Amino acid sequence: MRPFGYIDGGLAAGPVRLAAIAAEVGTPAYVYSADAIEAAYREFEAALAPARICYAMKANGNLAVLRLLAGLGAGADVVSEGELRRALAAGIAPEKIVFSGVGKTDAEIETALRSGILQINVESASEVRSLSRIAAGLDRTASAALRINPDVDAGTLDQISTGRKTDKFGVAWDEAPALFREAAALPGLSMEGIAVHIGSQLGDLEPYRRAFRRVAGLVRTLRAGGAHIRRLDLGGGFGIRYRDETPLPLEGYARVVEEEVGGLGCEIVVEPGRRLVGPAGVLLARVVAVKETPERRFVIVDAGMNDLVRPMMYGAWHDILPLEAPAAGAETRPADVVGPVCETTDRFAEQRPLPPLVAGDLVAFCEAGAYGAAMASTYNGRPLVPEVLVRGSRFDVVRARPGFEESLALERVPDWLARPGCGG
Repeated sequence: MRPFGYIDGGLAAGPVRLAAIAAEVGTPAYVYSADAIEAAYREFEAALAPARICYAMKANGNLAVLRLLAGLGAGADVVSEGELRRALAAGIAPEKIVFSGVGKTDAEIETALRSGILQINVESASEVRSLSRIAAGLDRTASAALRINPDVDAGTLDQISTGRKTDKFGVAWDEAPALFREAAALPGLSMEGIAVHIGSQLGDLEPYRRAFRRVAGLVRTLRAGGAHIRRLDLGGGFGIRYRDETPLPLEGYARVVEEEVGGLGCEIVVEPGRRLVGPAGVLLARVVAVKETPERRFVIVDAGMNDLVRPMMYGAWHDILPLEAPAAGAETRPADVVGPVCETTDRFAEQRPLPPLVAGDLVAFCEAGAYGAAMASTYNGRPLVPEVLVRGSRFDVVRARPGFEESLALERVPDWLARPGCGG
């Protein structure tokens, strides 16, 4: 069930009317339901205990969201030094943090080691050697897992598939034993785990089963060769409903985990991201104008592709709901919902059946809590939008909209351009 619904004709998060938030904060604006995030986290706890839950914070790295999850006991899966520092600043304990990613720099690896995080997931032979060199130089032992590429097609979009042999992630599963043998002879390394992640927005359990079965076979091979494997990082990818998808059943996922790797005696790590925050967020926007042409009806809103890029990048669907419930029996007509960005691709929906809308009306783009604000930009000189967190009957701005002067202050004009008449 969505955390946003109509109360007395107005779309609300619990008892808080979204129109009231728009009136105070302005539009565009992201709104997240803390209660919905907590409920989603508790669902994972109930289904997967005693697995360690490390939130994939690339989905939404807002500090307040991270602090909320930290308070619930979550760890974090980070993919950059910036995310690592955010996780630590939000109060996530370093021993609950996993550092993933295919392109870690030496500086990022050093920061991770100095922070004392749980595990670094290495994704290539060169990274294994770099981690050894850096750890030995710091007189530390790095706890590491080898991310394998199981060559399993998750059946999702090409852009978010990560476990095929043509994808950039991980080490080919059949090359892992040789790399483990090499790593065992290197200083500063404790290769304790196997990591795998096959893609995002999965709804089918079978790809997980194939990948985990390959992981289990690899663990047995490595142990037979003397390796000590005590942790399995099984990644994430748990799908949600955007349009007509059936969300991945967590109870079924838990059964697959138990059947395929449960007998190995390893600690299990899972990395949900979208599933925790996606349904808990909406993007509020205001209709600027409705433009009628002989071919199309364009509903032009004040949110743009710089605020929510998923429809333009992936062809993704987001339900669009008016904040004021349409009158009973209101006729719907097809419309293209577009933003103000100077790009033809700045289109959220094409020929979407919508009720009557006029300038000034408010709408919400649903399931926007993941990969919305996190992927936003300032293209066309548009400031990043504010983020609001709702808990019960109150709401708070958890990231303010920066002013234009604030944005300009980040840039400098060199002296040789600041003098009148100087062009180079």
